[in-house]
Amino acid sequence: MEFSISSEQQMIIDTVKAFVEQELYPHEAEIERTGILSDEVHEKIKQASLECGLYAANMPEELGGGGLDAVTLTLLEKELGRASFALQYIVARPSNILLACEGEQREKYLLPAIRGEKVDCLALTEPDAGSDVRSMKCRAERDGDHFIINGSKHFISHADVSDFVILFASTGIEDTPRGPKKKITSFLVDMGTPGFTVEPGYNSVSHRGYQNCILNFDNCRIHESQILGVEDHGFDVANEWLGGTRLSVAAMCLGRAERALEIATQWSAERKQFGQTIGKFQGVSFKLANMSLELKAAELLTMHAAWKLDQGNMTDTDAAMAKLKSTEMLGMVADEAIQILGGMGLMDELPLERIWRDHRVERIWDGTSEIQRHIISRALLRPLEA
Repeated sequence: MEFSISSEQQMIIDTVKAFVEQELYPHEAEIERTGILSDEVHEKIKQASLECGLYAANMPEELGGGGLDAVTLTLLEKELGRASFALQYIVARPSNILLACEGEQREKYLLPAIRGEKVDCLALTEPDAGSDVRSMKCRAERDGDHFIINGSKHFISHADVSDFVILFASTGIEDTPRGPKKKITSFLVDMGTPGFTVEPGYNSVSHRGYQNCILNFDNCRIHESQILGVEDHGFDVANEWLGGTRLSVAAMCLGRAERALEIATQWSAERKQFGQTIGKFQGVSFKLANMSLELKAAELLTMHAAWKLDQGNMTDTDAAMAKLKSTEMLGMVADEAIQILGGMGLMDELPLERIWRDHRVERIWDGTSEIQRHIISRALLRPLEA
């Protein structure tokens, strides 16, 4: 594994860092105050990211995307992660799952998403089906060459600004050695399709301005040509997507933690108490050391997983370790940074209280910390048939 950063990668890092500081940071305070990302700001950031070539950096170059390898993409997402999530997600990473599009689907969904003409969202979670995806109740029943969809989804990120949804629904039951299990199929469903409505979601303490929504399907009729991938094999499509997404979460947490550590370090070098800077007190300096250590450990796990993804041999355990370590590390770093700054750390003049609030969802979405630990332990025990 090569630990050095190439000149091209450094150029990308510098470009993204400048973009974040110039295009994203100026809007953070307003979003935190109002909880709203205006259409004007959204479009401004989107156009700026298109102009500088950051949009759809994860998609193949031959399709019009950035064509970045996993390591370089992880470095890019780390820098984006320093900003408010409501702002940085606009520098879109269309779902890799769209690469499963075939035929007319490519022209209708994949290519417009890469060009920034359409935005996708992913609908997997339900009120009674979070980590236990197979228990989903949203169903799609075949009716000739159509499917009739009924059910609901919730916690669907940015569905309020999306043009279509990548929907996972139950399409039957199959017998397995462990008993009956639901078959899952993924579909591409356009916003505005009769029988499909989008409602505002819940107020969250994390990621203000980034909305979650509730999707309702009431006899929503779609054509079989809107199946993404193979009927009854939606999990095959999802499994390809989940690993890369968990790496994205890990990378963004690295960027946020790095920003928090920088603020805490600067404060420790300038703030004076009892006649000296507080960084000279062991109670503070050891905190900084531990924060830096945990950040580096999480970074190494994440970059190692990204490197293995480029080699074509990243495992579920690699992605799980990266997400688990990075998300839990961010919580520790944010909390310690606030402790070092004292009362000022909780004031909204600084981004620390936001980073502290925002970190909490990272240990839940895209697979809870408990799910990641299950993945890791399962990989250890299965070879022993335990």
